Amino acid sequence: MSSVAQDSRTTSGPAAASYDMGQYGPGRPITDWEPENELFWRSIGHRVAARNLWIAVPALLVAFVVWQVWSVTATGLKDVGFAFSTSQLFWLTAVPGLTGGTARILYTFLGPMIGQRRFTALSTLVLVVPLIWLGIAIQDPSTPYGVMIAIAALCGIGGANFASSLTNIGFFFPKARKGGATGINGGLGNLGVSAVQLLTPIVITWSTIAIGSAQHKADGTPVHLQNAAFVWVPVLLVLAAVAWFGQNDLKVASTPFSRQKIIFRRKHNWLMTWLYVGTFGSFIGFAAALPMLIKTTFPDYSIATYAWTGPAVGALARWAGGWIADKWGGARVTVLSFVGMSGSLVGVITFLPSGGDGGSFYGFLLCFLAAFFFSGIGNGSTFRQIPVIFRGTHLKGLAEGTPEYARALKQAEMESGAVTGFTSGIAAYGFFFIPALLGSVAVTSAMWGFIGFYVSCTVVTWWFYARKGAEAPS
Repeated sequence: MSSVAQDSRTTSGPAAASYDMGQYGPGRPITDWEPENELFWRSIGHRVAARNLWIAVPALLVAFVVWQVWSVTATGLKDVGFAFSTSQLFWLTAVPGLTGGTARILYTFLGPMIGQRRFTALSTLVLVVPLIWLGIAIQDPSTPYGVMIAIAALCGIGGANFASSLTNIGFFFPKARKGGATGINGGLGNLGVSAVQLLTPIVITWSTIAIGSAQHKADGTPVHLQNAAFVWVPVLLVLAAVAWFGQNDLKVASTPFSRQKIIFRRKHNWLMTWLYVGTFGSFIGFAAALPMLIKTTFPDYSIATYAWTGPAVGALARWAGGWIADKWGGARVTVLSFVGMSGSLVGVITFLPSGGDGGSFYGFLLCFLAAFFFSGIGNGSTFRQIPVIFRGTHLKGLAEGTPEYARALKQAEMESGAVTGFTSGIAAYGFFFIPALLGSVAVTSAMWGFIGFYVSCTVVTWWFYARKGAEAPS
């Protein structure tokens, strides 16, 4: 539409009448959405987009809690009588990474088909099931291992919410603000990793909120492991209701899979997947591995005190990465991210115990925090690159305001949303593979392997996106 309605309290006449102002209210489906139109954005769009964003953030944060709950819960099972081997406990923490990554790919395409409001509410609500099952099963040390694996697999679905959330939220914002918006959504959502690692050791000691009987450690200390699951159930119910009644479905973003699948023929889908494996794959993999690394390499230091700090730094840096990428360009910030991660891991290697040298825990931790910081920066910048790349590719040579331009813009938005979700799904497998690699080869060798991978990511980013004359500057 050529005319844009302003706030209904201050505008009247044809401009205001050109939009049905009621359709932008909470819970309503939206058929007209023009975020690139500055008048529309200032008068209507920014308020609606902000409301949808700030409802999505806590829902995504708690979804990450469900995804990561086994990384902390599994460490306490032996203490209360479960006869699982170390290898079995490893698989309980790893299985959610496999199911989360796989479900993300599915959620990538389901989200735009169903709509932001409905999909956020439903995908949040279903997470109540594995939490209730976990809270019941964890009170009985005779619970079969196969049951625990099934619960862990269902908890992994929480990780899938990320793909649908960022894909859907991206449609609400104009190009110039996508990096900041997805940085806030993804970054604050990623704080769920830190939240579960920080709060679980605390809530399992609270008898006042416990449902069911206490378990006892070997020294007689009572704990309530079920609290780690049950405490989040009412939170999920509230967030699902808020999403259902407060968000909007963008009809203009509704896309069947038959149209979305074209991304598998796009070269930049695969290149950006490679880069996002390097950023988010590292973030989520390091978050899962850091507690065990501390326990095995520096056993005198408390996991509960230090392990949550890395994911917190990475999650907060994601917002900064998106914001900086909006100002400086995503590709430049992504190059900085991979260079920074490489240097940080060289520092980690330097401070690891070696031979008769006990290493330096605080040097190790600070370098790991730097690696988390740069991975978070890269998480934000890569997600800013994707819409810029696809807009540039589809709109090249077209005149703004023409029907061809409008069709190409809609196609670019659809493809960038699908690529955003798909890349996040593949990268989520870092949750599984990084701890597995660190558990099967020497830590130093694994770190050098990661550095080599980051070098390849730096070259790809520079060649295709950052250098002068790059194929798709972003």
